[in-house]
Amino acid sequence: MATTAIPKTKILGGSFLLEERQSADVFTPEDFNDQQQMIGQTTEEFALNEILPQAEKMENKDFSVSRDLLKKAGELGLSGVEIPEAYGGLEMDKVTAAIIADNIAKYAGFATTWGAHSGIGLLPIVYFGTEEQKKKYLPKLAAGEIVGAYALSESSSGSDALNCRTRAQLSPDGKHYGFADLFTVFAKIDGEKFSAFLIERTFPGFSVGAEEHKMGIRGSSTCPLILNDCKVPVENLLGEIGKGHVIAFNILNVGRFKLGAMSVGGARVSLENAVSYAKQRKAFGKVIADFGLVREKIANMATLIYVGESLVFRTVGMMDDLLAGIDKASPEAAKETRKAIEEYAVECSILKVWGSEMIDYVVDETVQIYGGYGFVQEYPAEGAYRDARINRIFEGTNEINRLIITGFLLKRAMSGQLPLLPAIKKLMDEVLSGPSTGEDFEGPLADERKLVTNAKKLGLFVAGAATQKYMQAIQDQQEVMGAIADMTIEIYAMESAVLRAQKIAAEKGESSAALPIAMTRVYMTQALEKIEAAARKVIADVADGDMLRTQMAILRRLAKHEPFNTIALRQQIAGKTIEAGKYRLN
Repeated sequence: MATTAIPKTKILGGSFLLEERQSADVFTPEDFNDQQQMIGQTTEEFALNEILPQAEKMENKDFSVSRDLLKKAGELGLSGVEIPEAYGGLEMDKVTAAIIADNIAKYAGFATTWGAHSGIGLLPIVYFGTEEQKKKYLPKLAAGEIVGAYALSESSSGSDALNCRTRAQLSPDGKHYGFADLFTVFAKIDGEKFSAFLIERTFPGFSVGAEEHKMGIRGSSTCPLILNDCKVPVENLLGEIGKGHVIAFNILNVGRFKLGAMSVGGARVSLENAVSYAKQRKAFGKVIADFGLVREKIANMATLIYVGESLVFRTVGMMDDLLAGIDKASPEAAKETRKAIEEYAVECSILKVWGSEMIDYVVDETVQIYGGYGFVQEYPAEGAYRDARINRIFEGTNEINRLIITGFLLKRAMSGQLPLLPAIKKLMDEVLSGPSTGEDFEGPLADERKLVTNAKKLGLFVAGAATQKYMQAIQDQQEVMGAIADMTIEIYAMESAVLRAQKIAAEKGESSAALPIAMTRVYMTQALEKIEAAARKVIADVADGDMLRTQMAILRRLAKHEPFNTIALRQQIAGKTIEAGKYRLN
């Protein structure tokens, strides 16, 4: 079993808003151990040598290829990394799971298939299955002998999963539920109790409808499930009756951090394609990679990949810290594992939103660099552009995830699990009493650390102003909730980038951290602009007159900073990226 060098102190989910972190507190890609690096290399070679040569067949709906590749992935252990050893898996850490997700994302069609199979397809059984269900299904799923799928959405209930219409009825003999390879399907028992079931393809009354024709990820299979008086044995009830939402929402947390990792991996591929094309395409007597506005795009892409890596592995590192304290032989191990993952529900939603919007930017700019050829199917930019669009929809839409971020923080604050309300009160008293000198930081990126601290204060101040006005009714103010979420996302991303750069500087020297520092400063510039814009939006809604003027003065004080020379920084980043032909940090 892989182990990860991670901090030993428990870090509460969402507490990054309230506490100062040190660079030693965060796990980064520079901390990968030898086994994790080897698995990453194995996954990358599998993607390059096995998946990509078959991509065209999968695009044309030859899913026999997908099944064969899932078997090969199973043989390599890539699908069973989160399955306990007792059921044929490798039982490795979440860092390793994220590394595989990152490196398998060379082709989005198969990455989606693998992600559904190895994540939301089999993890419900790992975390919620009975001993009999685990023994029956997990070894075959780990080996790729059978393929797992997940059926939560209906035509009338996408994000609102609890509004499903699928109905389960216990038969008179008490042996089957009559509502309708392996599907995790959600339905309401007696039309009321939202529950989960494991349905095999061969069950009577179950069939799979025609393949959907999708905008993107055409290399993955999406079909409607048809349940016509389907008989499901009572032993195939998954988890407890009426507790299907617990399964659905916990599994989505795992899917969200993996989606963040896959977005980073997909963005890395698009950047490499964009750089390769820019170094060949000539205009006005020179290659377009020499043009300033093209170099600016390349620098932005590389910067976003750096920040994305920082976000993903900081988050899964914290998960592994909590998971390391669980006795895997305990009958409560699955429950404790779920609790550890749920602890970082806010961070998982951040990864999902940030990652999906990041890759949208990267593939869009890749199309722009390709110019007219970016619109032609023969070139890789077109397919990547289509494939990326789904990421903002599945695993919960980005709108829903923004509401989760703010709502979950407020829920934990109200329950006393997270000391958010005392922190807001203290901050409100501090800012209303006038300017303060604030915290002093030393060493590399000291100024950047102070900017992060002020951004946190601004986030707390705005959250405090909004809750003062709306109180419990803030849950109904989606625009305000979304703006607070945007601030929270950027604060977490900024801090993750700064701490990683600090850690590299501390361990390898400041000169070795030159590129991470440049990327951090470029990202901070745009993040601070987003935070300030979101703060203005909320303050204008919750205050007016003298109070509005007072709060805007506080906003300006907290947001004040000297700008970085982002033109020079982007030139530095682009130069190194173009020279390497891909994303790199040295």
